[in-house]
Amino acid sequence: MKKWLINLASAGLLLFAIGATPIVSAEDAAPAAAAPAATAPAAAAATDAAATAADAAEPAAPVPNKGDTAWMMVATIIVIMMSLPGLALFYGGLVRSKNMLSVLMQVMMIFSVIIVLWFIYGYSLAFTEGGAFFGGLDRLFMKGMTPDSPGATFSKGVVIPEMVFACFQASFAGITCGLIVGSFAERIKFSAVMLFIVLWFTFSYAPIAHMVWFWPGPDAITDAASLEKATASAGWLWQKGALDFAGGTVVHINAAMAGLVGAFMLGKRVGLGREAMAPHSLTLTMVGASMLWVGWFGFNAGSALEANGSAALAFANTLLATAAAVVSWSLAEWVLKGKPSMLGAASGAVAGLVAITPAAGLVGLMGGLVIGLLAGVICLWGVNGLKRLLGADDSLDVFGVHGVGGILGALLTGVFAAPSLGGAGIYDYVANAVSPEYSIAGQVWIQLQAVLTTIIWSGVVAFIAYKVVDMIVGLRVTEEEEREGLDIASHGESAYHG
Repeated sequence: MKKWLINLASAGLLLFAIGATPIVSAEDAAPAAAAPAATAPAAAAATDAAATAADAAEPAAPVPNKGDTAWMMVATIIVIMMSLPGLALFYGGLVRSKNMLSVLMQVMMIFSVIIVLWFIYGYSLAFTEGGAFFGGLDRLFMKGMTPDSPGATFSKGVVIPEMVFACFQASFAGITCGLIVGSFAERIKFSAVMLFIVLWFTFSYAPIAHMVWFWPGPDAITDAASLEKATASAGWLWQKGALDFAGGTVVHINAAMAGLVGAFMLGKRVGLGREAMAPHSLTLTMVGASMLWVGWFGFNAGSALEANGSAALAFANTLLATAAAVVSWSLAEWVLKGKPSMLGAASGAVAGLVAITPAAGLVGLMGGLVIGLLAGVICLWGVNGLKRLLGADDSLDVFGVHGVGGILGALLTGVFAAPSLGGAGIYDYVANAVSPEYSIAGQVWIQLQAVLTTIIWSGVVAFIAYKVVDMIVGLRVTEEEEREGLDIASHGESAYHG
């Protein structure tokens, strides 16, 4: 396995080394200053004529719609609920009682630290013009951003406050970093968690988000030349045409790969296979999974950036695909093991949510149904068969669910986004219509490139980051501390008394 990690690192060193030359983006358009009031009718007439001529020559800047803005704030709030308390309770219920608070603390601190870093430099690295792999520093410390700064959506002439968009994306960064905790739960130093997350967020999350999601918006696209210019300033995988509606690559594959590398590098938990390590509270896990499902509507439908039909499609797919995955996982478990379990149903829900994430606003409802049904069965294999093949102690099956589900969803997005299969296709901003041309094989190949890029990039960054952390503070607690439990050993408190 050490050889595998070294090969992974070698394969991705070139990607990791590529930087970006910052390009200063255009400043936000400032509202025009109000003209002094005219006192004479002639002056007023002249002013009106001049204003009319100016309006005809230069259309007024679009103003955010209150409905879109309100929806994006609500979406952000429920994505935050996904992390705190959703993810924290989902993971907390899966560990032993002596490690419950350690997981809650890790998730809460990771989320909080990442939010701070996002507003200092993360947003700028991810969502400003720079190179193909990293953004620039135009928004360092949120420089130049005001409550009136417009942020582009996917529709021409439609904007939302950039500040709201920044908050929405901050919540994505926070939960993505929190997902990694599940792979090395119950054995890692708290200081190691925090230092690793800072490094990985900076060198993996921000650049992957830039590669997949950054583009300058549709408003400047009027012809082939302007389309080419806009595309050239976008992220590397956006330029290739990769489709990721809400984070199959950026969130799930990215985090799962970092977690898998961590599981290998930290080694297995003390007593694994010899001592009971059953979840201490499936009740809390079910509560957490349910909160994740509710919050995921903000995650997926919010990624439309507007309260429109695309958001409605993502909303419906998030409902249907998740329910389908619960059903298929539970039925498959019933057939294979003789009994359907609550743990299986909760895991199936998360698997369905993960798999539909990249496809949510791009595939029709029957495509979403198929993705959900497949996710339940294939992720069940991921946490059983694949886990045994890999041999890593991925404590809470982050790779089996988020990695496998993310890969499945990303690839099937290329299939079911086809208009011939009820998908949304690819929008042509020159013709202002859905492109009549769509190649399923071609798009799946592009999706595969995005998947492989994310696996290599995240794996390399994670490997290097873990090595750096190990040299500075060490990765793992002592055997005595692990047996005592991280609640007491790391935090001096217990989740339960008596």
